[in-house]
Amino acid sequence: MSTLPVYRWCLAPDGLATRRQLRAMGLRPGGQDVAAELQRPRRRRGPLVAYLYRIDHARPVRPMTPGRWAALARANRARRTCPACRRDAGYVIPTTLGTCVPCADTPPVGGSR
Repeated sequence: MSTLPVYRWCLAPDGLATRRQLRAMGLRPGGQDVAAELQRPRRRRGPLVAYLYRIDHARPVRPMTPGRWAALARANRARRTCPACRRDAGYVIPTTLGTCVPCADTPPVGGSR
């Protein structure tokens, strides 16, 4: 078992990037293994770790197809639809409420005695 090289924050060599940095470049890891770790020290808890990937082995991000756009639109519509009144709330329904705000503020019908 080989250990990964560990670099301190802002001291990683050129040619390595995090997932977020790859995405900003229009790339993805593309199935490659993690090349190194980047550690950011924290005082109270353990270090914050980010994984680094080789840029030269990264692949371009796959383009969104019409089917993927449609699936994403359906998923977002489902997150905005209130399960109680079945209307589009115009915002993502909070999971803490489970319904749109007007439905959550309405007292239940036939209240308890």
